[in-house]
Amino acid sequence: MNKAVIEFSSRAENVAFARVAVTAFVSQLDFTLSELEELKVAVSEAVSNAIVHGYASDPDQNVRLEIRVADNYLEIETIDTGRGIDDIAKALEPAYSTDPERMGLGFAFMQSFMDKLDVKSEPGRGTRVKMVRKVRAPGRAAVREH
Repeated sequence: MNKAVIEFSSRAENVAFARVAVTAFVSQLDFTLSELEELKVAVSEAVSNAIVHGYASDPDQNVRLEIRVADNYLEIETIDTGRGIDDIAKALEPAYSTDPERMGLGFAFMQSFMDKLDVKSEPGRGTRVKMVRKVRAPGRAAVREH
């Protein structure tokens, strides 16, 4: 297994950093440009959720990003120690948001672009979002499970 762990300030400009970091780390894998775009969207949504919802955009907090690559899967996990989610099932519903300025499609995008999404949260203690995507053997078509 190959892994990277990055921790950065809870600032909106670091969403782009997280996208680039994940893309650079997985460049060793046989993803198409379209698949890399999907990964970047999923990472953007997960990191944005931590910043906007977890920390209420408090730049003095930190988001942790863990990336793991094994033989047949990629795992990306975002971790915050912010507000947490009161009702995970409700939060996973498309178009649900606690912020009326947001579209509430973050988790829907993550579910759509990844093979597995696991959200663990405790109010007042933070949230862990784990996203898993199968990795194909070089030169073979991607295998997706939905």
